[in-house]
Amino acid sequence: MDGNESKTVVNDTNPAQDGPGSSPSRGATAGSGMDAGPAKPLDGLEQIALHDKVVEALRTCYDPEIPVNIYELGLVYEVRVEPTAEVNVKMTLTSPNCPVAGSLPVEVREKIKAIPNVSEAKVDVVWEPMWDPSKMSEAARLQLGIF
Repeated sequence: MDGNESKTVVNDTNPAQDGPGSSPSRGATAGSGMDAGPAKPLDGLEQIALHDKVVEALRTCYDPEIPVNIYELGLVYEVRVEPTAEVNVKMTLTSPNCPVAGSLPVEVREKIKAIPNVSEAKVDVVWEPMWDPSKMSEAARLQLGIF
């Protein structure tokens, strides 16, 4: 960040949710008694498959004021899947005053965490570049009647 960019990060890990036998790379903390060892890193094809599942989950998230999912709206700027199965999403909102600014990033993170094999999900809300209708997909424009 260059100092002018505002960013919100949604990342509240809870190792207790991962259950017994979780490895440190899957959310357990050092010394927690979960010494199953590090998980096998994902290969390139597994990362691509997981990326596709993340995009599918993102397409189930909606801004309640606009009947188009956040992926097609162009609110998602980046989806990155690490070999550790950690998913990082960089997204924005239609405006800083968006009524779901507090809840939508949390919903996105929860839906990603629910995908099997995801070890962690981080959602960064950024305001640069600002969202505008040109970021919408053609399908979103057609659905909203914007040509």
